[in-house]
Amino acid sequence: MSHRTIRQIYEARLAAWAAARTPLLRIAYQGVTFTQAPGETYLAAFTLPAGTSSETLGGDHRAYTGLFQVNVVTPAGSGTGKAEGIVDELAALFPLNARHTKSGLTVMTLTPVEPGPDIEVDSNLTVSASFEYRADTN
Repeated sequence: MSHRTIRQIYEARLAAWAAARTPLLRIAYQGVTFTQAPGETYLAAFTLPAGTSSETLGGDHRAYTGLFQVNVVTPAGSGTGKAEGIVDELAALFPLNARHTKSGLTVMTLTPVEPGPDIEVDSNLTVSASFEYRADTN
């Protein structure tokens, strides 16, 4: 039971959605080599763990909290509309209070998906979308 399991839950959900989408979107995962195709729009997924706490005197409980972030990377020069539209789709994919379970660990989306600032670097425009999560063990 860990942030690793939480990352797997959210990445699997994201991957299934991105593969079924038209046009499909490739995903750059944390720690995995990725090469952008010319003119390609893609996603970059990150789990940003926060503190893990225990709320019992016996220490048998764990509360895993953190942030799941998906960067929408589009070619620069054509505005923010495409990236912002994908952020809206991500908000529907990860609704507030949604619960997902794997290997006995249930993670909950604690905050609505929120877009970050637009960042333009070289030939790419990046718009991030993120939300907070929490998972508790018994």
